[in-house]
Amino acid sequence: MKLNLYNTLTRKIEEFYTLNNDNVVKMYSCGPTVYSYPHIGNMRAYVFADLLKRTLILNGYQVTNAINITDVGHLTSDADDGEDKMEKEAKKTGKSAYDIAEFFTTEFFNDYNKLGLLPASVYPKATDHIIEQIDMIKVLEDKGYTYLTSDGVYFDTSKFENYTQLAKLDIEGMDSGKRVKFNEEKKNKTDFALWKFSNPEENRQMEWDSPWGVGFPGWHAECSAMIMKHLGEQIDIHTGGIDHIPVHHTNEIAQTESVTDKKFSNFWLHVNFLQLKNLEDDQGKPIKMSKSLGNILTISGLEEKGYDPMVVKYFYLSSHYRSELQFNYDLLDSSKNTFVRLQNKIANVRLNTENSMDSHYLDKIIFEINNDLNTPNVFALLQQALNDTISNEEKLAVIELVEKITGLNFDIKFNEIPEEILQLGDLRLQAKQNKDWTESDRLRDLIQSKGYNVKDTKDGFEITLK
Repeated sequence: MKLNLYNTLTRKIEEFYTLNNDNVVKMYSCGPTVYSYPHIGNMRAYVFADLLKRTLILNGYQVTNAINITDVGHLTSDADDGEDKMEKEAKKTGKSAYDIAEFFTTEFFNDYNKLGLLPASVYPKATDHIIEQIDMIKVLEDKGYTYLTSDGVYFDTSKFENYTQLAKLDIEGMDSGKRVKFNEEKKNKTDFALWKFSNPEENRQMEWDSPWGVGFPGWHAECSAMIMKHLGEQIDIHTGGIDHIPVHHTNEIAQTESVTDKKFSNFWLHVNFLQLKNLEDDQGKPIKMSKSLGNILTISGLEEKGYDPMVVKYFYLSSHYRSELQFNYDLLDSSKNTFVRLQNKIANVRLNTENSMDSHYLDKIIFEINNDLNTPNVFALLQQALNDTISNEEKLAVIELVEKITGLNFDIKFNEIPEEILQLGDLRLQAKQNKDWTESDRLRDLIQSKGYNVKDTKDGFEITLK
């Protein structure tokens, strides 16, 4: 059976092959910028990368993967202007930029581990690879790809023939300032900083000597330098959010391939946004989860509200990674109810099963996860298997495969709602839809008499312990 992945460069499904045919996959995932707490939109990307890694392992591949820690150089514009996010937070809090990076790196790993994600092979930090970044820029300079401005060393994108390929950029149609802030000294609108000079009037905490002057690396430089050090000049898969496509990942390709004269990554896989449902901008479009907007929610924060990280993970995986995911508490409650139902069914199977065996559902599930990581169909097959008349031994085999693929833990303990109560909730919802208010009230009172509260939501109902 072949593993099919969606290749952003070709916009089609292709069979996956490694570069060296030795069953070793080299994968890189853009990691957190550690100036603030990782929000649930950020964490969706790591759940996706973990799902991909687990699927590759399921298919017999050995996976060497890296997730970087950005602790310098990421400016507030995501391009070449604005303040360094680390320095800005240091000024705001009066703390050391290094202390801020250490604190929020720890917070990232706390949430990462709560989601049951496999550890990466390496977590390189940008500040630990300044020499590698300077060396990479020297190579680009020697090959004629760079030029100097008053504020730094820039990459000349006009000298890289395939610059527009990943993002399908229309450079001629771009408005100055839309993608990156216009700089009169830039030769081209899309040129980007490899090294930024420190402002003499600014007291930076993070700066280094370089052949061009005291300063710090551009955001894009770190990923290329760390990939080449830890994974080599060519990798198999690069992942990240779709917002990385037009700037960050496009620039990574340009600078890396200009250094190596080789194809950088075989596959680019991008996870879509998590949007706050019913929160819109002036054009009526959903607003994405954003630290700058001050509307972030975290895994730990949701946990404090009673949502186990496994419920949040199930919520992520119930949608395909390339689909935009809408978030509100009603939708999360609906996922929680579904997760609890699965738990109850699975607990019953495990209680009455001694040994596992193969099931005809296994091949179907493997087909769906290999078909561009189709987790919604995997969960649909899990539900079918649990409701089927197959033996408990066969059901257990299905459960164990789904847990292996997703990393979900169906045995977590939190305020469990019995299947009997959930069924009463279903009957009450049906009565309300039929406008049988008398029956609806009777079922509500029955649920309450058994020690539970029922609350209507936009997507159904939520049941909690009284």
